[in-house]
Amino acid sequence: MHGALLTLPENRVASPSIPGQKASQGRGGAPGRRDPHLLAAALFAAYAAVSVLRYRRMETLSWDLGIFEQAVRGYAHLRAPVADLKGPGANILGDHFSPVTALLAPFYRLFPTPVTLLVAQAALFALSAIPVTRGAAKLLGRGAGLAVGVAYGLSWGIQRAADFDFHEICFAVPLIAYALEAVLDRRWRAALCWALPLVVVKEDLGLTLAAIALVVALRARRGSPRTAAYALGVAAFGVVAVVVTLTAVIPAFNSTGAYDYWGKTTGAGPFTAFGTKVRTLLWLLLPTGLLAVRSPLFLAAVPTLGWRFLSSDDHYWSTDWHYSAVLTPVLALALADAVDSGRRSARPWLRSYARQLPAAAAAAALALTASLPLYSLTEGATYRKSPEVAARERMLAAVPDGATVEANVGPISRLTSRCRVFWVGDTREVVPRYLALDNVSGWAGNPVEYARALHPGSRYAVVGVAYGYVLLERQV
Repeated sequence: MHGALLTLPENRVASPSIPGQKASQGRGGAPGRRDPHLLAAALFAAYAAVSVLRYRRMETLSWDLGIFEQAVRGYAHLRAPVADLKGPGANILGDHFSPVTALLAPFYRLFPTPVTLLVAQAALFALSAIPVTRGAAKLLGRGAGLAVGVAYGLSWGIQRAADFDFHEICFAVPLIAYALEAVLDRRWRAALCWALPLVVVKEDLGLTLAAIALVVALRARRGSPRTAAYALGVAAFGVVAVVVTLTAVIPAFNSTGAYDYWGKTTGAGPFTAFGTKVRTLLWLLLPTGLLAVRSPLFLAAVPTLGWRFLSSDDHYWSTDWHYSAVLTPVLALALADAVDSGRRSARPWLRSYARQLPAAAAAAALALTASLPLYSLTEGATYRKSPEVAARERMLAAVPDGATVEANVGPISRLTSRCRVFWVGDTREVVPRYLALDNVSGWAGNPVEYARALHPGSRYAVVGVAYGYVLLERQV
């Protein structure tokens, strides 16, 4: 298969031009050539600022940042990607199959901090704006292409993902964007090659690879039947990769010999929480003026929408967190494709609607940003570290390097770069030397009694308190 792809014809065909549109407005022109990169640079600065400043304020949203840091730390030291937060000695490849995160290891070895992961994620999200803007500009002209790029870069799906700690899907977003840009440019081999690495980003993304390959097959079938046949082979590979990963690869790394998320992948049915799912779908489609569904590229969004809406986990149904990020480049380039065909339609209303849509999408994205994470960059409090946070950091700094620590979300990201950190209540046979708890809400009650309940026979004493955070040490 790999050797065959190397000889697969590109079949590059120029897109039909609109009368009066200059070639220099697109990707090939000098003035427009810089636009995607300048936009990406600005987005990188914004995304990185939002996520790093959130970390600085100690407002980590979940344990994911700690989990991925533990895995990358393992890779960086040429060890297995063990994430003790998922259970003592747990290999992260037995949880989700994301070996792509090993690419961060050299950077983490130089800068061993969770900030490295946050900055890398911001860079990958920003990078994806280049193919989106460039691909749209080649189809629609410089101004409309830049408008699509702005709408994409400020989209709620990307903003929420950039604001959410770290997740492996940050690698998928640019891969999908580059693959679909190549589809629009009729560079079939490049499209398939960009999409192939999705199978090592996360276990479900083999289905997205299959969907992209089907789009290639659909678009190439008349001009190049051989290309369509190759694309169908890649689609089959994507499906097989998902099956093998879920049934053999992940169980091989999992201590229970199974895939832990089978219970979440099905069970709800499409009509469970129907209103929530419809709202999420509208939030995805309305910024494209509903026109994105007219493009065959929209097929690439179907696998992710399918597993999310069929899952029994309600986190997957909403617009929260990072779950919509992989859909965003699909929708942006599907919009560009649909606008391109729509403005050549025989129906006057559709031509007029299509011409106005890129600017309208950019304006809507700008307006919605007032209620999204990037807006925080206009507020002074975003840049300030409170005395409470400084005090908590000083307390946690007292934990010696290499110590075993049981913690919940608040303290985790200040400890995973230098300690062995476990999730509170899941240390199994390990009796940690320290407990570091965010007890601001009082959920743990009396921390000493709580520690005794977790580890009968061991005695812990409070050695630090800082604005609701408590540090306990095991007494020998």
